[in-house]
Amino acid sequence: MPGKLLHAFSRLIENPVFLSTFSAWFSAQFIKTIVELYRTKGLSGREILANLFWKTGGMPSSHSSLVTALTTSVGIVEGLDSVLFVVVLFYGILTVRDALGVRRSAGVQAQLLNQLRAELFQRYGVSFKPVKEVHGHTPAEVSVGVLLGFFIALGVCNL
Repeated sequence: MPGKLLHAFSRLIENPVFLSTFSAWFSAQFIKTIVELYRTKGLSGREILANLFWKTGGMPSSHSSLVTALTTSVGIVEGLDSVLFVVVLFYGILTVRDALGVRRSAGVQAQLLNQLRAELFQRYGVSFKPVKEVHGHTPAEVSVGVLLGFFIALGVCNL
């Protein structure tokens, strides 16, 4: 059993679609962490790990990078006329649209709720837990993520 599992894992990490997608996501998260380190002049080890593996928002968009690499690599490996390519293409469009629109709108609403919270506390002493502000992505963050994912997939699939 361990031999079969090891063989399956080996095949997975050699798969160009997996390699492209993982590399694009990790590269975006790595760049985002470097940008954050530069912007804040230092992070704790815990914050660095959170940025590398969990943090959303920021430059570049790892969502856009991941789905673009997935779409590009599936297009190269399976063909642009395959059903799988069509599925991942529309999944990618939906994800990028969500990163730009819905998540950004939710972040603006959270920011307004937190402002209202502060005002209620100041005027009436009413207190409640602040809402987490997830701001989605700017068009520039999404564009850089898309370009990063596209070129990583192109490079991985053509090696």
